[in-house]
Amino acid sequence: MPYLWFKAFHIVGIVAWFAGLFYLPRLFVYHAEANEQPEAVRSILQQQYQVMEKRLYSIIMTPAMVLTVVMAVGMVVTAPDLLKQPWIHIKLGLVVILIGYHHFCKRLMREMASGQFRFSGQQFRWFNEFPTVLFVIVVLLAVFKNNFPTSAATWAVVGMVVAMAAVIQLYARKRRLDQESASLDESEPSSAQALP
Repeated sequence: MPYLWFKAFHIVGIVAWFAGLFYLPRLFVYHAEANEQPEAVRSILQQQYQVMEKRLYSIIMTPAMVLTVVMAVGMVVTAPDLLKQPWIHIKLGLVVILIGYHHFCKRLMREMASGQFRFSGQQFRWFNEFPTVLFVIVVLLAVFKNNFPTSAATWAVVGMVVAMAAVIQLYARKRRLDQESASLDESEPSSAQALP
């Protein structure tokens, strides 16, 4: 029975942690794009994004990560045979990568708070897709365990995830180009009116 309690709260931790892992990089996108705004708007937006990022990271993401890891340790202690299964080693390796990603996000937050932007908004959009891919793999491992599917259906799911990420990126690019085009259209009449 304790195993099921650990498992239940492990899932709760995963859901909350991934919610943060999905949302924080999206805030990074907006934060980086705010850096391209005029000074009056830029400082207000950057200050707001810094507050949102810090609260998300400190109040939701990090406690959820700790809950996820502690409950996983509880599951292993109550069911040590889990460690004899090959799939769990792959899953644990992916979790280590996610923990590294989590801490890398903290580094990016500190850099942006000091005015250093390592990535553009577009690059952060790609950065945002990384936890999605790992999430899909971790869920498949947890569900299929040692019978990880390698059929055409599996590759179709992988293809759908990649296609979804590509569509999101293309849509974001189209929106950005539309905004640039609209701002150019707005500036053209004012320059034409200035001519005699």
